[in-house]
Amino acid sequence: MRTYRKQVFAVLLAGVIALGAIGCTGTAAKPEENAAPIQATAQPTEAPQAEASTQAPTAEESKEEASNEPASQATDTPKAEEPEPHSDILVVYFSRTGEQYQVGVIEKGNTAIVAEMIAKKTGADLFEILPVDDHYPMTYNELTDVAKREQNDNARPAYAGEVPGLSQYSTIFIGAPVWWGDWPMICYTFFETNADALSGKTLIPFSTHAGSGLSGFDRKLSNALPNSTVQKGLAIAGADCQNNADRVQKSVGDWLNGLGF
Repeated sequence: MRTYRKQVFAVLLAGVIALGAIGCTGTAAKPEENAAPIQATAQPTEAPQAEASTQAPTAEESKEEASNEPASQATDTPKAEEPEPHSDILVVYFSRTGEQYQVGVIEKGNTAIVAEMIAKKTGADLFEILPVDDHYPMTYNELTDVAKREQNDNARPAYAGEVPGLSQYSTIFIGAPVWWGDWPMICYTFFETNADALSGKTLIPFSTHAGSGLSGFDRKLSNALPNSTVQKGLAIAGADCQNNADRVQKSVGDWLNGLGF
């Protein structure tokens, strides 16, 4: 019995000692409440590498980048087109529309039709003699009266404009309708106004007519411009100009071939 009591007493004593120890540890110091909390992730102290790439490239880097650019970027600016050279052949002509003998009222002059064919086949430039004062009637009978009066008066009607750079042409075709067996007086205005510039040129006459042929156009042109060389001319019927283009094309082609064009 005593032994049992001793055992109980020992157990109780051990419990008291244990409780005393717990009471002593309850007064341990706590962490300071005012201390700054430790942040979970620290902020970087250097700028990200991506931001560093926005800095201006060095001179060596710029030179290297320029050398790597496609060659096409250096040649984007188009070159100025060089002006095409002018022909050294010119076709000068005087032509009329309105009522014409045998063909009625026409919208395109007979001589203009032939002039354009010559220019197309030779690559020539064109210059139309246009009157400053277009007093020529559109009806046939009245037109012939005006043409006869100008011839009797040896008139020199003024024409509009001038041929730019006439000196550049070596060969000049000159055409007109036959008026009373001669060149229209306005053509003589052109001859005389440009006598110096036409000197030494090769001149080739052509006419449109209603039955009178070339009417001495070549001889009269030589008389007006004695310092020029006049070659064989061509005469085309006005009715063919309006109604038989194939015949006119053949005549013009054969004539030009014979002249070496």
